[in-house]
Amino acid sequence: MLVQEFSQVTRGNKTITTQSDLVVVGGGLAGLCCAIAAARDGITVTLVQDRPVLGGNASSEVRLWTLGATSHMGNNNRWSREGGIIDEILVENMYRNKEGNTLIFDTILLEKVVSEKNITLLLNTSVYDVKKSDPNTISQVVAFCSQNSTTYELNADLFCDASGDGIVGFQAGAAFRMGAETVEEFGELFAPDIAYGELLGHTIYFYSKNVGAPVKYVAPEFALKDITKIPRYKVLNDKDFGCRLWWLEYGGRRDTIHESEDIKWELWKVVYGVWDYIKNSGEFPDAENLTLEWVGTIPGKRESRRFEGHYMIKQQDLVLQSQFDDAVSFGGWAVDLHPSDGVYDSKPGCTQYHSKGVYQIPMSTMISKNINNLFLGGRLISATHVAFGSTRVMATTALSGQAVGYGAAQCIKNKIKPAQLLEQNQIKELQQTLSLNGQSIPGIAIDKEANLLSSASISSSSTFKLDYLQANGKWFKLEIGVAQLLPLEAHTKYDYTFSFSAEKETTIQVDLRTSERLGSYTPDAILETKTLELQAGEQEISFSFDSVLTEKQYAFITFLPNELVSIRQSEQRATGLVSVFNAVNKAVNNLGKQTPPDNMGLDSFEFWIPQRRPNGQNFALTVSPAIELYSTENITNGFVRPYLGTNAWAASVSDANPKMTFEWNETKEIKNIKLFFDTDYDHAMESSLMGHPESVMPFCTRGYKISDQNGNVVYETKANHQTINTVELSESIKTNTLVVEFESSNSDIPVSVFEIFIS
Repeated sequence: MLVQEFSQVTRGNKTITTQSDLVVVGGGLAGLCCAIAAARDGITVTLVQDRPVLGGNASSEVRLWTLGATSHMGNNNRWSREGGIIDEILVENMYRNKEGNTLIFDTILLEKVVSEKNITLLLNTSVYDVKKSDPNTISQVVAFCSQNSTTYELNADLFCDASGDGIVGFQAGAAFRMGAETVEEFGELFAPDIAYGELLGHTIYFYSKNVGAPVKYVAPEFALKDITKIPRYKVLNDKDFGCRLWWLEYGGRRDTIHESEDIKWELWKVVYGVWDYIKNSGEFPDAENLTLEWVGTIPGKRESRRFEGHYMIKQQDLVLQSQFDDAVSFGGWAVDLHPSDGVYDSKPGCTQYHSKGVYQIPMSTMISKNINNLFLGGRLISATHVAFGSTRVMATTALSGQAVGYGAAQCIKNKIKPAQLLEQNQIKELQQTLSLNGQSIPGIAIDKEANLLSSASISSSSTFKLDYLQANGKWFKLEIGVAQLLPLEAHTKYDYTFSFSAEKETTIQVDLRTSERLGSYTPDAILETKTLELQAGEQEISFSFDSVLTEKQYAFITFLPNELVSIRQSEQRATGLVSVFNAVNKAVNNLGKQTPPDNMGLDSFEFWIPQRRPNGQNFALTVSPAIELYSTENITNGFVRPYLGTNAWAASVSDANPKMTFEWNETKEIKNIKLFFDTDYDHAMESSLMGHPESVMPFCTRGYKISDQNGNVVYETKANHQTINTVELSESIKTNTLVVEFESSNSDIPVSVFEIFIS
């Protein structure tokens, strides 16, 4: 029993004072990935989250799906899903939760954080004060947990503000912006005017459920009564719920920080009014058995403060794919701006324009230019309003958060300030750390010299060479253009054969296309065009192009539409091979072709996009000479996803016991073996709402074992589903030989591996 007498002075909260190397404020995907990266690299981290769960807008409190450069597989960014920690999370979510239950996603995020011994996690804890040791240095942040009535004084050498609204940077006095820059300031021709608006608003979602019996609904008094105040109300239906209703947006004309509660109330008014309309208007008889299962209690925020770093990324950097010496991550979502009046605006809910490929994001956008120990994470990095329209999405912010985490660890280890990471020797070290952990910075490979495997003789039981893909799939009617994406060697002429079925005598046009920007996947350069003569019925047609590639890269064997013709598909799939279609994806403003207004600083081009499995088979073909896609040299070339080539070794499909053997001229001491597998970076892996066909990606190697020169098994697994496998041996081994034996689990998909790194 506790009894305390009256006190004439006010009592203070219980106070806990801590010291760590890094304090991360904000437990969204950016802050979470930052904390995990830093902790894994050996420094102590305090992660402060003001909500009861992690994930921010991806959590069960808001329920927005996680997306980034893949853009719902609706753009030309092939194999662009973000790597490293966010990939590990999304792949794990697919394995446990392919249906997209956000409650399960919550548990995966919590598990990832609490499993890191170097992280102290504080949930339900809000930072409200910042202390500085001098005008440019933060010494402490002060936070309060409402659930245990405890005040936390959190001291650290470094801080990362990933709070969304930027509470740490704001109170520390760091330079920031809110609203849209003018066209004149950065020359961004897509910069919006005041009529369109300078801020993106908030959204609250709802979930509905069929209970199998009629359910009545009486709306609360505060619900919107006149549905016609929502100009787009006619597109409402009884099937859509959750983040498919992202356009129920409001607040872009308000102060999205200090008036957030007012914005929330307006969104509740909208949501309950929309549900009243669906249930009681008589327009939706199928809604009779539906009940309102869930409504968000906090809004998903899009935009508030953006802080100024040592560089501010802008529209031109995205569209032109600017190259940065300090590149540490990438983006690829469309430049996605919304009218500030949101749901009450008659304009489309968003204006999205895509770039022709992924763009680099430099470290200099993630370091405050004023506060010398403050990193910027999440949506508040240094970007203009226009560029923010793309950099703000969660998988992109998670990738940048990972860069900050490893960068912070490097600062502690090397006893430097964040800005010193921008120096040439430091940024190269950071880029290598990130690359080795799956970040896949565009154009930057893992250093071969650091890989013991680079000095080994490498052999394999077999190597898959592409000379044919079996004609064992369905027929695809050429109502739209299609293309087979193939990595071709430079200065090589190939002969192709494809299978067609024609309803009557006709012709079909085939193009050899490449991308004007090397490493991109927009087929905007037509090297040669041929017209093929087809007879009625099924037939194989052979052809070749006189034009050859001047550089090794992906090319498109492109067939233009002809509704009289069908092309045969193949059930065979393989790492780095994909078919694409000149198709529409309205969810990301893809109507088959992007044609922006003149003088907007945006590109016009066609969209050639993949189909989601179980569709999207390759096209049956033969090719001569066989394309050398999967050389054993690929596993030490430093690239861990397709780029210019497959960058993978793959065994022959007929190889029942594929293996690789590594032999050195002298004995090597080995402690770590890291393997990079193919979990299909072309698959978007939306984290919620949208179901997916598989728990494990079909290209991913499930089972393998590693043996030394004496045949001793040093590691074995039969249930892998992850991209990166880090085998850290309990004791170093000394050997001059390693053998990796893989299990083949699918007769239509060869075993493959991108990279093996041994140290």
